[in-house]
Amino acid sequence: MSRTWVILRHTFLEAIVAPIFSLLLAFGAAIIIIFGLLPFFTLGEDTVMFKSVASDVILLFVLIATLFATSKSIFEEIEDRTMLTLMSKPVSRMEVLVGKYLGIICSSLLAIAILGTILMLAVWWRIPTDYQIRGADLNEIEAQRLHNLRMMHNLGLIPQLLLMWLQVSVLASVGVAISTRVSLVVNLPVVILLYIAGNLSRFIFPLNQGPLKEWPAPFQWLAGLVTLVLPYLRTFDLRDKTIYSQIALGDVNVSEAFNAVSLGEIWRYVGVAGVNAVAYVIFALALGLLLFSSRDLGGAEG
Repeated sequence: MSRTWVILRHTFLEAIVAPIFSLLLAFGAAIIIIFGLLPFFTLGEDTVMFKSVASDVILLFVLIATLFATSKSIFEEIEDRTMLTLMSKPVSRMEVLVGKYLGIICSSLLAIAILGTILMLAVWWRIPTDYQIRGADLNEIEAQRLHNLRMMHNLGLIPQLLLMWLQVSVLASVGVAISTRVSLVVNLPVVILLYIAGNLSRFIFPLNQGPLKEWPAPFQWLAGLVTLVLPYLRTFDLRDKTIYSQIALGDVNVSEAFNAVSLGEIWRYVGVAGVNAVAYVIFALALGLLLFSSRDLGGAEG
C-alpha cells in the first residue's frame, strides 16, 4: 500500500506540474469568466444556460488534460525505459498501474475543483443580473430570494461536478489501460471516440424498447454486448436535475415548484453512479493489467 501511495503522489505531482495542465486550466478558467460576463438572452434562463455551457467547458479541458497525463505517465515511461528502472524495485505491475491511475484521477479532481470553484463564483456573481434583482437597498424578502437562488444553483453544481469527475475517471481508466500499449496519438482519439460512443449508447439501451425491439435476437445480443463493454455515460449525466430543474432547499417544500427536486434524491443518484463507476474502472484496469503484464518494458514491442 505504501508503494502504491508513493507512485500515486509522484504521478499526481508530475501531472499538475506539466505545462499542458496549467495551460488547459488557464484556458478553461478564461472561457468560464468570459461566458460569465456575457448575457445569453434566454428570457430568464441565462444562469441555467451559463451553467450548462461552463460544465461542457470543464469536462472538455479536464478530459484532455487527463489523457495527456495518462500517456506521459505510462507509455512514455515505457519508451524511455523509466518504467524498466521502476520495475527493478520491489513493486508489482498492479501497484504501478493502480498508483498511476489514482494519481491521474486525483489531478483531474483538482482541476475540476479549481474550475468548478470559478464556475460557482461566476454563478454567485451573475445571479442578481440574471434575475433582475437590484443589489442596492434590498428588502428582507428580496435578500432572502437572492440568497435562495444563489444557494439553489450552486448546491446543484456540486453533485454535477462530482458526476463529471466520475465520468472522467471512467474514461481515464480506459486511457490508462490502453496507454500500456499505445501513445497519445492513438490514445486521445480512441478515448474521445469512446466518449462519443458511450453517450450514443443511451439510444440503444434498454434493448426491449425503442428501435432495437424489432431487431432479430442475434443483433440484440450483439448490441447488448456493445453496451456492456462501452461505458454507459448516461449514468453520469444528471443535468435535467442538477442544472435544468429547480432544487428544493431544506426549508422549502418540494411541491412549491413543478420540477423541483430534493438534494437527497440527487445525492442518492450520485451514490449509485459512483458504484457503477467503480465497477467499470475495475473492469478497465483489469484489462489494462492484462495488457501491461505482457508488455515488453525495454522500450519497444516484440
